[in-house]
Amino acid sequence: MCPKVALVYPPTCDPTAPYLSVPTLSGYLRREGIDVLPVDANVEAYDRMLRRAPLAALATRALHRLERLERKPQLTHVEQLLYTTLWQTRGDCEAAPAAIDDAVAVMRDGERFFDVDEYDAAVATMESAMRVVGAAHAPLQVSFTAYRTPFSLINAEEIEDDARAERNPYHDYYVELTERLRGAGVGLVGLSVAFPGQLQPAYSLAHMLRRELPDVHLTIGGPAITQILMRLKGDVLARALRPFDTAIIFEGEHAIVELTRALARGEAPRGTIRGQQIENMGELPAPDFDGLPLDRYFAPELLLPYDPTRGCYWGVCTFCHYGLAEVGTARYRERPVDVCIQHLKGMAAKHGARLFYFSQDSVAPKTVLKLARAIRDERLPWRWATDMRPEKVLTPERCQELAEGGALAMAYGVESGSDRVIQLIDKGIPVETVKTAIRNLADAGVAVEAMCFTDFPTETYREALSTMKMLEELRESVALFICGEFDLTHGALVAQTPQEFGIKETWQLDGDELGTGLFYDEKRPAKSAADQEKLDAALEQLSSCWRLGRYPWAGALSTAHTMLWYERFGPQVFKELAGGPAPEVPGAKSRTAPARYDVAALARAAAAHEASIWQTLVREERRVSRARYRELADGAQVAVVAERATRWRYQAGWPVQPAGSGSGGSGGGGRRGGRSGRRPSHAVNASKVW
Repeated sequence: MCPKVALVYPPTCDPTAPYLSVPTLSGYLRREGIDVLPVDANVEAYDRMLRRAPLAALATRALHRLERLERKPQLTHVEQLLYTTLWQTRGDCEAAPAAIDDAVAVMRDGERFFDVDEYDAAVATMESAMRVVGAAHAPLQVSFTAYRTPFSLINAEEIEDDARAERNPYHDYYVELTERLRGAGVGLVGLSVAFPGQLQPAYSLAHMLRRELPDVHLTIGGPAITQILMRLKGDVLARALRPFDTAIIFEGEHAIVELTRALARGEAPRGTIRGQQIENMGELPAPDFDGLPLDRYFAPELLLPYDPTRGCYWGVCTFCHYGLAEVGTARYRERPVDVCIQHLKGMAAKHGARLFYFSQDSVAPKTVLKLARAIRDERLPWRWATDMRPEKVLTPERCQELAEGGALAMAYGVESGSDRVIQLIDKGIPVETVKTAIRNLADAGVAVEAMCFTDFPTETYREALSTMKMLEELRESVALFICGEFDLTHGALVAQTPQEFGIKETWQLDGDELGTGLFYDEKRPAKSAADQEKLDAALEQLSSCWRLGRYPWAGALSTAHTMLWYERFGPQVFKELAGGPAPEVPGAKSRTAPARYDVAALARAAAAHEASIWQTLVREERRVSRARYRELADGAQVAVVAERATRWRYQAGWPVQPAGSGSGGSGGGGRRGGRSGRRPSHAVNASKVW
């Protein structure tokens, strides 16, 4: 008899809607007669943590850490970094716990969610709360997209050290989850890791499960871990797998079924298992969301993901390494359209869903047109969004069909406004064709989201500026945009043949066993620091024309909240609301308190020395270790208590200022976390890179 399987989706990522991986595997396993316990540990952890009592406990912990530092006669470099972090989050610690319960209520309320002021206040509170979580566990930096500590994931010892209870914000929830898995009698636990921010939390959970449930088989899979493990061999691979019995790399359906059956036969598989690519997607069952806490997501209405296709039908963009592929993207495959409609009908009937996100690398226009026509012809009341290339075939007539078939939003891979850069990327679409496709879809009433980036190797200042100018030209047609910075990844074609793209050399750091950072130097720098400053200013100016939000909130691309706002207010909503006041945490007060150290001077000095340390490690020595970091940190000037205490003004969401500078809102430096079209780069940089 096959063991019961628990499929766990760990923190840290979007808690506003379910992700596809666990429902996809659940549907496949259940069709094979295998008992499954699905767990969205991401939303469960945040549902537990983002409440008044637990958040207040974390705030108290952070403030006590600050008090202990205030009593010290001097501060080392690491203590200086911690001290300034804790001072900066002091206002969050005082304001967020009292406001968090109402903020969560707003996220789930079908009317208050659409009140702009209430929504903004709720988002400000949620982000303030996450700063509290980070401060309580500093030097942890945590959000709904990222989870970082200074030495995250460089080797097995650092991974295990970050899993300790005092360093793990999810520890108390993990204890409860472990007991639930014990009580359910599971024999196999699979952790599904889709995004980089889930890696350390997944390892932390695995270390706990290994201690508490030693007889349970632990496996891990998903795109984020696949892209790491497929490059590792020998002892390095064994160390990376330390808390796990096995890891399933690439597609997991066949592999996890075979693993379950092997365990039923009394076998004890070890190491990596290469998953078999699903050739005929028509044979796959629909995603199965039964057992997930569908009423606990942070949104007023359920949005369900569905995968009509897998892989990318273009598949040759030189910058891209995405999903379950060694290089580039996975080979393109499709479900038959009639099967898609049947699955979507079942999901809609079972869960009362009418909003869907077609989640894949990039769907072919002909396929999404067939889906839209079927939805239109059957008069199905669904709205949906997806990602697509801005192809020439997207004529006004076809775009109108997409709109009539329920298309609410479409994220286009625009990449650049320079035809030379587009050719280097091998995008296969001239800039003028991109512009026409954007206008055609927008004219049909569909919200068009533009995904761009700068800093592709050899891109000049003028070429980067052409992307900004293109977005400005298309402002009436673009509902939202992001403009990221190029990030070199191991599986991109650029990394395979760097010399063909003007790259002089690439390197990893000695000591980075998992290879999470890949660095490069161009043969000839294409932009100066002054050029970069001008580009950043141009992007900031451009961003002011939209109400851009951080992921996963309304105003970020391809999110449940953004889709809901499009449907309620129309595709122009984020331009209509541009320029509004910065949101505040309800009840947050501007207060002053004495500090024995000069907070601002300490922050500047500590940040400068930290950047210098990582410059040395990354670019000069090209190696990283905690021991070497400590040697360099010891070279920093020790901070000593000031002759007399001074008072500092603080408030949730605002930079700390000298008390004489006025309230948080009027003090210099501006509000922290203004909206910008620059998405966070996943590239490792030279300051606190890990």
